[in-house]
Amino acid sequence: MEIIRETNLDLTLIRKGKVRDTYELGDELLMVATDRMSAFDVVFKEGIPRKGEVLNNLSAFWFEQTNNIIENHFISTDMPDGLPGYLQGRSMIVKSCGPVMLECVVRGYITGSAWKEYQMHGTVCGIELPCGLDHGSELPEPLFTPSTKAEVGHDQNVTEEHAEQIIGKDIYETVKKKSLELYNFGKKHAFEHGLVLADTKFEFGEHDGHVILIDEALTPDSSRYWLKEKYDIGILESVDKQYLRDYLEKTKWNKEPPAPELPEHVVSKTSERYLLAYKMLTGKEL
Repeated sequence: MEIIRETNLDLTLIRKGKVRDTYELGDELLMVATDRMSAFDVVFKEGIPRKGEVLNNLSAFWFEQTNNIIENHFISTDMPDGLPGYLQGRSMIVKSCGPVMLECVVRGYITGSAWKEYQMHGTVCGIELPCGLDHGSELPEPLFTPSTKAEVGHDQNVTEEHAEQIIGKDIYETVKKKSLELYNFGKKHAFEHGLVLADTKFEFGEHDGHVILIDEALTPDSSRYWLKEKYDIGILESVDKQYLRDYLEKTKWNKEPPAPELPEHVVSKTSERYLLAYKMLTGKEL
């Protein structure tokens, strides 16, 4: 099975992200989801088999499911003639737009960095929460906890006031409202298909004077999913990137480049979890 870590198309490269390569395609953009894996904002030299296909096809699924909540940048997953065959299944044509410079995080359950903060201060991103929550507890209501969009290094959580200063009050209110609506829709769908959507991240852009959903949506890269049958008995079993993070936390890596080498069993099990998430959420084999 071919693992695609790099693309070198005869098109103008607009942006090379941690995972996606974006090219000009006339008035539109070609977004390619590679098999690159990043964790703690560091890209690994090993690719994850079929990861790009999962991200691309699952995003397309969610874009189509949520178009009634907010318009998105998705146009098609059909590739024009003349492009390399490996792009099929891992690429989409999207609208060109300017990004809203805010990471829009919604948390419905307490885990990850939110759990660490809660243990120390009883808060999540500075928001006070009830006492007595356990790791994995459902929050009284989903929290919108935005952060900066860092080109390099780590994103930083910001207050509502700071977020409004970055993108403007009107756009902030729009992305907050739509992020919560999207999360609640995804949470319900995931629950009905055997998964708990713990938290997720959305990105937005401006197109023709209004805000739309861009990048990816509700994927195992941008979300935490737990198996519901395990969650019901108190076990947080992830079908997302958390498996890799958990492995890395047990090593002595300082979370700075260069990334450590990933054992084959970690690579293959990460791939299995991504494929399982796709199958459970869509009801289809990839």
